Amino acid sequence: MTAIALNDKPVDDEKAAAREGQTLSDDETAGGLISFATPSASASSTPTAGKSGTSVSASPKTSASASASSSPKPQGSSTPHTSAAPSASPTKKPADPKPTSIRRSVRSVNYPDRYWHVSNGVVKLDEPRGSESRADSTFTVVAGLTNSSCYSFRTSDGDYLRHRNFVLRAEGNDGSTLFKQDATFCSVPSSSYSDAVMLESVNYPGRFLRHQNFALRLDPYGYNTSNRSDFSFRVVAALG
Repeated sequence: MTAIALNDKPVDDEKAAAREGQTLSDDETAGGLISFATPSASASSTPTAGKSGTSVSASPKTSASASASSSPKPQGSSTPHTSAAPSASPTKKPADPKPTSIRRSVRSVNYPDRYWHVSNGVVKLDEPRGSESRADSTFTVVAGLTNSSCYSFRTSDGDYLRHRNFVLRAEGNDGSTLFKQDATFCSVPSSSYSDAVMLESVNYPGRFLRHQNFALRLDPYGYNTSNRSDFSFRVVAALG
């Protein structure tokens, strides 16, 4: 008789490497789409005069909004025509597991030195100016209030970012179904930037957060070369 011995060897999981510096870890988002990158060099050169918490609010109250007339537009970008008929929404991934809350800031792809910043109750795209401004440009990203596969953004004083009249604002949660829907956004990959995301409204499918004249609002996504980048953002390490 011939004896045959079999030795089992564990299979290496070569796909376990974390995507360091590119997306939130699985522990942080449990597979969510929101990605982040480190702030740009222009942002890091902004005065850091001591960080304060996620808020003098992850909602700012100090920076003045920039006007459309005085703010330069990047080459090749112009104010989008909202009257244009929206095209079909970008392809979505299946619903992700409930993300874990984590502090982050949100940066524009075509204005990399500007971040979401709450000013006088509305969200603007501003440059960080000192520790208070940095804190007011920092939010806690949590599981969506009305859909745990999506996201909500909470300021340090407990307000949430929600759209009202299609304008993004920071307001207290009144517990209503409408508020929870207005404050929930689903992340889809940017069609133009591999490391950026677009944030779609739960209760207005096909409308995404975008900046216009440095103010954040909800608009239909338009596939044209003049405003496509206005809809894409990078979720980066917290400024404050």
